[in-house]
Amino acid sequence: MKNLLAIDLGSSKTTAIIANYDEITDNISISGVGIAKTRGVKKGAIVNIDQASRSIKQAYNDAKRVAGVDVKKAIVSISSVYTKSIISYGIVNIPGNEITIKEINRAIQTALYNANIPQDYQLLQALPYDFKVDELSEIEDPAGMSGSRLEVSLHIIAVQKSGVENLKKTLKQAGLEIENIVSAGYASGLATLKDDEKELGVALIDIGATTSDLAIFVNKSLRHTDYLGVGSHHITNDLSMALHTPLSDAEEIKIKFGEYVKNDDELIEISVIGNEEEKQKASITTITQVIIARIEETFMLLNKEIEESGLKNKIGAGIVLTGGFTNFYNIKEIASQFFDGLPVRVGIPKKIDGLFENLKAPEFSTPIGLLLYGTKEGLTYEIDSNRQFRTKSSFEEISKNIENNSQIIQKEEKNEPKEELSSIMINNEPSFWQKIKTWLSNLF
Repeated sequence: MKNLLAIDLGSSKTTAIIANYDEITDNISISGVGIAKTRGVKKGAIVNIDQASRSIKQAYNDAKRVAGVDVKKAIVSISSVYTKSIISYGIVNIPGNEITIKEINRAIQTALYNANIPQDYQLLQALPYDFKVDELSEIEDPAGMSGSRLEVSLHIIAVQKSGVENLKKTLKQAGLEIENIVSAGYASGLATLKDDEKELGVALIDIGATTSDLAIFVNKSLRHTDYLGVGSHHITNDLSMALHTPLSDAEEIKIKFGEYVKNDDELIEISVIGNEEEKQKASITTITQVIIARIEETFMLLNKEIEESGLKNKIGAGIVLTGGFTNFYNIKEIASQFFDGLPVRVGIPKKIDGLFENLKAPEFSTPIGLLLYGTKEGLTYEIDSNRQFRTKSSFEEISKNIENNSQIIQKEEKNEPKEELSSIMINNEPSFWQKIKTWLSNLF
């Protein structure tokens, strides 16, 4: 049993989740949750390490108190404000004409070596999105296939070195270490997207308080990430300025907007900025105009970002919205008008055992995704933030299974008794058994 700790340092709130993960059964259960107001972060970037570390420490201590365990290493999200997408390619020859996991790693490392990463950036994640064996392309997983040449297309998420260092200092000051750093958009995708959506092509938009993370998946692979410095807090600012009311009143108006519309209210009473005891009347019509103008601008900018990615024509499954912004009244219907007819849905996190009841809302997509990242959810191959090669199973497990299955086939050819596959591969998932069988069919 392994304890996982996920830390999501958002612009408005910091979430810490502790979960128990059984690597044999692949079962995960949430045992502790802590949520604190974020301080020291503006527009997704850490601007005050001391304040940000206090937010993390408060959220973590609450989660630890509930879980009853002390986990010091955390899987942490990082906003796309720090990152950029880079595409690279790698080609390697295959000695022995047989593709193994090591050849796949070598091809990915070659693509990483060929990448043009700016000097002030470093690797965050490297995710292959297309393999080619000799002349056969669009291969999802080439392990076990025969060929003389392996090519890979690699999507690299590069991150500012200063951003990583500040994040590490913040966690260290909170008494924690970083186990891995994950793109917030990628984590949200793990939590909210369905496999068929990722295969058909989907754009995930995680809209938080002050930032929007964009992640585009095609053929089950992450192909593009981007960032927009717009979020729900901009609506609050617009209302505050337009109505000349304090930010606290503007935030309440935003939250209760759906109630006002449903009740057909024409005027509401609000405070005057600078003198909160003085009251004034605000028109619902004016409030609606301010809110709609900001929302329309947000979705127009996001649609432009998707178009500039060059992948819009590959998005067959549509748009998935997640994050706190999606709690806004009628947001799905409003968004549907701005993505050229693409279907739009609101994404909520996948259900997890344990203390999940208060986390099944769009604003918790990223921390839930971080937990799933720790279980290798949806993983084929990746170079992570520690520059480690990750697969669903280790080299040793895969090599052992291929060797064992080779022995089984040889016994069958000699009409010798064979061992049951279930006893040999008891530590692997059924989906992995099927993959081994597929590999063997290609190998032999």
